[in-house]
Amino acid sequence: MKDKNYDFSGWVTKNNIVCSDGRVIMEDAFKHNDGEFVPLVWNHQHDAIFNVLGRCKLENRKEGVYGYGYLNDTEQGQNARLQLEHGDIVSLSICANKLKQQGNKVMHGDIKEVSLVLAPANIGAMIDTVTLNHGDEVEEEAIIYTGEPLENVMMHSEASEDSKEEKKEMADENKEKTVKDVFDTLNEEQKTVVYALIGQALAENEEPDDDEEEEEEMKHNVFYNDEEMGYDVLMHSDEEAILNLAKSASVGSFQEALGLYADQNGLQHDAISSGFTQSGSTYNVDALFPEYKEVRPGAPELITNDQGWIGTVMSKVHKSPISRIRTSHVDIRNIDELRAKGYKKGKQKGQTGNFALSRRTTDPQTVYVKSALHRDDIVDITDFDYVQYLYNIDKMMLNEELATAIMLGDGRSDESDDKISPEHIRPIWTDDDLYTIHAELDLEAAGSELQGTNTSGYFGENYITAEAMINACLYSRETFKGTGTPDMYITPHMLNVMLLARDMNGRRIYSSKAELASALNVGNIYTAEQFANKTRTKGEGASAKTMKLHAIIVNLADYSLGATKGGEITHFTQFDIDFNQQKSLLETRCSGALTRVYSAIVIEEEVSPSGATGETA
Repeated sequence: MKDKNYDFSGWVTKNNIVCSDGRVIMEDAFKHNDGEFVPLVWNHQHDAIFNVLGRCKLENRKEGVYGYGYLNDTEQGQNARLQLEHGDIVSLSICANKLKQQGNKVMHGDIKEVSLVLAPANIGAMIDTVTLNHGDEVEEEAIIYTGEPLENVMMHSEASEDSKEEKKEMADENKEKTVKDVFDTLNEEQKTVVYALIGQALAENEEPDDDEEEEEEMKHNVFYNDEEMGYDVLMHSDEEAILNLAKSASVGSFQEALGLYADQNGLQHDAISSGFTQSGSTYNVDALFPEYKEVRPGAPELITNDQGWIGTVMSKVHKSPISRIRTSHVDIRNIDELRAKGYKKGKQKGQTGNFALSRRTTDPQTVYVKSALHRDDIVDITDFDYVQYLYNIDKMMLNEELATAIMLGDGRSDESDDKISPEHIRPIWTDDDLYTIHAELDLEAAGSELQGTNTSGYFGENYITAEAMINACLYSRETFKGTGTPDMYITPHMLNVMLLARDMNGRRIYSSKAELASALNVGNIYTAEQFANKTRTKGEGASAKTMKLHAIIVNLADYSLGATKGGEITHFTQFDIDFNQQKSLLETRCSGALTRVYSAIVIEEEVSPSGATGETA
């Protein structure tokens, strides 16, 4: 049988709720506290004895820990009783230590006190950690907000006669409250509603007497009536004037119109009620409108290009401790003179023919990202780590530039001082035909071949494109000399075209990306939106053609990215006291090139010259 003499009850903590820091309090984490009494204090303040308001009995339940509060007869305890009854205080939280967790799951803890707090910290729960981690198991001290309001507040007949008298006196005082007194009891949300309704609650304003014309202009205060303070009140015509201002082309909003009218007509709001405030001759009405709330507090969310394939490229390329790369190859295919010969007795043996040596070298180039942060901004921005935020952006930009240079090339004109030279980081797309196989996508030929067998009655354009891509990939693999199973890097649109290929019954030919990868004979398919609409000029003069990129097939282990010690990615920082700036330099010195012949395949389509990038192959 539960004790019925408690003053209030409510959840002190709830189980299986993901807290704002990602942790979850598990069932029976505070089981050993069941039935215990712990101090009941105000807002976790342990520095003075008068902050202790009473005690709380804990009850472990399946959903969490429930608490029954007993308030002392001290002045602080009785004040808390009145505030609970009035609804001023609606929430509980606990202070617990010896927290032990597995991963993000809190398995055990010891509740030391329960606190009355003004409001729940957030929906669900929040843990404010006090100490740090120790060893494999986490042992911490924390303040845990359940986000649950008190379920009931019970004021019993045992309450003292003095308490009843206090309630009667409070009721009598309420009868005598002025309009301002009542308004001051409203919370901010309720005040905002009142502000919005001011224009609808305006009274008629009397014309000033002739004797008063030389007096200083009277400020209107809508929260005092004229009998109490002797002030004039606003007229209904004021409302119409404000609305007309808002409708005018020069103003355009109710907020601007209200501010303009307040400035022109001396409209004043009680500063204690957080309404109009005066700065010189200007009145601020911003408090009439709700403040903006950040949906995701902290650092601003970045809008970036597709970053998935960039991380794949940077992780899969072969990292070499040598920055000056040299490759040597001898092509002995189809050279009849190199064939072994049969010997006939008495005949002279002939010499084996000569062969050509193909060699190329690649030197390194410095690639960098430089930025400067004003120290005023570093100090003033407190919502997040501004320095780390800018560093992460610089690192992202550097990786994207390197990955793009490896796959596509720099894209800047040859005259640009900032160009990453294709002689230092050789792009796979435009590399020599000895290293990159350039396969042409012929949709017209594929359509003629397929539709010639009456496929037009069964399949659509997407099917033709998908089959043309597969043919181009598989036929190119016949001369492919790269190691292992290559991956495909493709434009998102071309991937979608192939995945959306259907038969006459509307069923997709390839049900998943994995099934399509199997048909293309590649390991994985990665989309790269930076490939979209990229073109290059192939050849020169009248025979020049504009080629549009669709996909690159390569095992990036065959591409070496070389950097000697000290040339790897390095971060330099320096403070400029003359300009009060924190300067940052993210730099690497490296070279890059395919190191195996015929180790990459590029799928291109001939298009009209419009939109060509100017790259020449």
